[in-house]
Amino acid sequence: MEAGSLPLELWRMILAYLPLPDLGRCSLVCRAWYELILSLDRTRWRQLYLGYTECRHPNWPNQPDVEPESWREAFKQHYLASKMWTKNAAILETSVCFSLFRRRRTRRTLSVGPGHEFHSLGSALAMSSLFDRILLFPGLHEEQGEIILKVPVEIVGHGKLGEVALLASIDQQCSTTRLCNLVFMPAWFSPFMFKTTSGHVQFDNCNFENGHIQVHGPGTCQVKFCTFKNTHVFLHNVPLCVLENCEFVGSENNSVTVEGHPSSENNWAYTHLLGLIRSSPSVLPTEDSDSLMSLDLESRDQAWSPRTCGIVIEGSQSPTSPATGSPKAGSQEAEVGSDGERVARTPDSSDGGLSPSGEDEDEDQLTYRLSYQVQGPRPVLGGSFLGPPLPGASIQLPSCLVLNSLHQELQKDREAMALASSVQGCLIRKCLFRDGKGGVFVCSYGRAKMEGNIFRNLTYAVRCIHNSKVRCIHNNKIIMLRNHIHHCRASGIFLRLEGGGLIAGNNIYDNAEAGVDIRKKSNPLILCNQIHHGLRSGIVVLGNGKGIIRNNQIFSNKEAGIYILYHGNPVVSRNHIFKGSAAGIAVNENGRGLITENVIRENQWGGVDIRRGGVPILRSNLICFGYSDGVVVGDEGKGLLEGNTIYANKGCGVWMMSSSLPHITSNHVSYNGVYGVAVFSQKDGSGESPGGHVAQENFGEDGDATLWETELEKDDDLLRRPIATALVESNTVNHNGASGLYVQSSELLHVITNVIHANGDRGITVAQSSQLTRVANNSISCNHQSGVKVEAQCKVEFRGNGIYDNRGHGIITKGDSTVIENDIIGNRGSGLQLLPTSDTKNNLAQDPVCSMCLMERSLASGPWHPLFPVYPE
Repeated sequence: MEAGSLPLELWRMILAYLPLPDLGRCSLVCRAWYELILSLDRTRWRQLYLGYTECRHPNWPNQPDVEPESWREAFKQHYLASKMWTKNAAILETSVCFSLFRRRRTRRTLSVGPGHEFHSLGSALAMSSLFDRILLFPGLHEEQGEIILKVPVEIVGHGKLGEVALLASIDQQCSTTRLCNLVFMPAWFSPFMFKTTSGHVQFDNCNFENGHIQVHGPGTCQVKFCTFKNTHVFLHNVPLCVLENCEFVGSENNSVTVEGHPSSENNWAYTHLLGLIRSSPSVLPTEDSDSLMSLDLESRDQAWSPRTCGIVIEGSQSPTSPATGSPKAGSQEAEVGSDGERVARTPDSSDGGLSPSGEDEDEDQLTYRLSYQVQGPRPVLGGSFLGPPLPGASIQLPSCLVLNSLHQELQKDREAMALASSVQGCLIRKCLFRDGKGGVFVCSYGRAKMEGNIFRNLTYAVRCIHNSKVRCIHNNKIIMLRNHIHHCRASGIFLRLEGGGLIAGNNIYDNAEAGVDIRKKSNPLILCNQIHHGLRSGIVVLGNGKGIIRNNQIFSNKEAGIYILYHGNPVVSRNHIFKGSAAGIAVNENGRGLITENVIRENQWGGVDIRRGGVPILRSNLICFGYSDGVVVGDEGKGLLEGNTIYANKGCGVWMMSSSLPHITSNHVSYNGVYGVAVFSQKDGSGESPGGHVAQENFGEDGDATLWETELEKDDDLLRRPIATALVESNTVNHNGASGLYVQSSELLHVITNVIHANGDRGITVAQSSQLTRVANNSISCNHQSGVKVEAQCKVEFRGNGIYDNRGHGIITKGDSTVIENDIIGNRGSGLQLLPTSDTKNNLAQDPVCSMCLMERSLASGPWHPLFPVYPE
C-alpha cells in the first residue's frame, strides 16, 4: 500500500463490506493488502463466521464465551472440513459406470417442502445426481419407509437450526454424503436414524434425539457442532471417526460405544480425514501450556560435622588439648526422672546433645581425648539436610521430587509421545458429555482418543474393558488428554479385563467413587493428572491391576489418595499426594506395588498405610507434615521401606507391628511429633486405622470385594526378599518428639546400624519385649534423656553400639539384658544403670566406661559402684 493512501482505519471500514470471495481476492494483491485483510480478524472475519448458519461458536459447547485465537483461522478450518466429503468427486465423475449412464455433472439444488419442487425427501433422492444439494425447508419431514442413499448427496436444512425436523431411518450405501442443519428423530419403525457400513458420512450442526447412529468399518464419519439428546453413537471396527465440538446429553446408556479393532480396510476418506486432523490445532501440551500446582518447599540446609569428646581423669592434664572438667555450680541443672533416671540440662547445648566438658575448667585437671565420632543425621534429599520445621517455613525439593510438566514428561518418554500423537479409531475432541449414564464405552480391542472434553454429572465418564488398551501394546489403545471429569456418580475412569490407557493431563475431581479405577490386569499409564476432591479414593488398583502412575497431583480426597489391594501391583513414582482426609497411599488385602520418589504430605492419616497382607516397596519418598503417623505398618502388613525421608509428621515417623515382619532400612526419620520408630505387637483394633477411623471398602458395580480372591495371581515378586524377623537397619532417626525407637512387642526384632540422635526423650525405649530384641552396631547420641531404657521382663541384647553424649544415663535396664562390646561414653548420667529386677550380663573388659564421669554423676542416687551402680529397691 503506497504512502499517502487512506488511513488504515478507513480501509478497514471499507473492506468490512466485502463478501468472502472479494476478501480472498484482495489478500492476493500484495503483502500490505494481505496483512490488512488479516487485521480484520476481530471484525469482518468474526462477522462472517458467526453469520454462517452451518456452524456454531468455535469453542462451543465447552467454552462458548471464550473467543478463539483467530476467527479467520477458525472459519478456514470449518470451511475446509465442510468440503471434505467431496474430495472423491473427481474419482466418481470420471468412473466408467457413471460415464455410461451420462448423469448430470453439474450440481443442482433440489427443494423439498410444501409449495416446492418435491414433497418428500424420498422423491427428491430419486431424481438426484452426483453431489446434488437437497434443501429441506422448515417443517416436519417424516418418511414412512427406510431411505437408502445410493448416490452422494448433501441434505441441508433451510433456516435456523431446529426449524427443520427429519423423522427417518437412513441407510447409506454410497461412498459419501453430508447432512447439515437438521433435527433428526427416529422413524416409527426403527430406532436407527442413520447407519453406514462402508462409506463416509459428515454431520454438521445437527441435533439427534432419542435414537441411534451406527457406523461400521471400513466406513468413516466426521461429526461437528452436533447435539445428541439421549442418542447412542455406535462405532464398530471403524478405522477413523471424528467427533468434534459436540454435546451429549441425557443418555440412558453409553453416549458413544467404540467396539472392535479398527478395520485394516480403509475407504477413500481415511487419508483425507487423517490429513485434516493433523492440520487442525491440537491439544497436545507445549512447554508453556502446562500449569501444575507446585509444592513450595524452601531450602533449609543444616550442616552436621563429626564431634570429638574429652574423657576427664581427675589429677591430670594434657597440654595438647583443651582443658575439661566438671562444670561449676550453676552451669547445669540435674533432674531425676522416674526410676532414678538422671537427666542433665545445659543451657548452651546445641543440636539436642551435650558435651561432657564445660567452658570453665579446674587447672589441676588433666584432659585425655578419646577419638570417636558422634554420628549425626546423614544427608537426605539429594545431599541436603532438613532442619527443624518452622511455622510458615518450607523446604526445597530436590530435582528428583519436583513435578514435571506434561510436555517435559512426553519429551522424556518417546513411547508415550508417539502414542499421544497417534490417531486411529475414534477421535473425540472438545465435546461435552453431561447429565446421563455413561460417556464413552470402549471394548473388544477398540481404540479411542479423547482430547479436551468435559465429562460431568454422569454415572461414569469412560469405561475401558475386554482387552481395550490405552497403551501401544498389541495395537490396542485408548488415549485421554486434557479432559475434565467431575461429579460422576461412580468412578470417573474405569478400566477392567486387561483394559489400559494413556491417561495424561486430565483434571479429575468431585467424583463419588475413585477418580481412576484399575482392575483385573488392566495396565494404564497415568501421567500428569490432577485427581482431587473425590468422595472416595483418588486412584484404586485391585484384582491384579497394574499400571504406571507417574507425576500426578492427587489431593483432598476423602479416602486414600492411592488405594492398592487384592494383588494390585502398580508402579507409583514422582507423584505429589497431599491433603487427603485419610492416608496418602493405602496398601491392603495383599496389595503390592513399587512406590518411589513421591511427595506424600499433609494427610490426615498415615502418609502410607500398609495392612492385611500388603507388601509394597517404598523407596526414596518424602513423607512429611502429616497430621498422624508418617508410615503405618499395621496388622499383617509387610514390605520394604528403603531410603525414605519421613519428616515433621505430628504422630510417629514409622508406626509398625513387629508381627508383620516389615523391613525398615536406610530411611531418614526426623522431627516427628512422637516416636521416630514405634514397634508394637498388639492389634490396634479390628478393621480400624489410626485415629479410630474404620476402613471400609466398597467396590461398586462388581459386588463384594472378597470375590476377587478367586481371580488372584499367586506369583511372587522377586524384588521382595523374605525375612523372618522385623528389621530396622541403617536408618537415621533424629530430633523426634519422644524416643527415637520405642518397642512394645512380643515378637523378635533386630535393630542394626542405625543413627539415633537428638530425640526429645530417650534414644531407645524397650517397654515390652518377651522375645529377644537385638540392638547392634547403632550410634545413639545426644538424646534428651538416657540413650537406652529397658523395662522389666524385657529381653534385649546390646552389641557393638556407640552410646554417646546423652543427657541422661547411657543405658538404664530393669530387664534381661546382654551388654557386649559397646562404647558408652560422655553421657550425663551413669554409663550403665542397673535398676531392681535387672538381670544384666556384661563383659567389663570390652565395654570402656568413664568411671570418673559415673562417680560424679551418681552420688545423688544412693549407693554406687564406680563402673556399674546398682540401686536398691
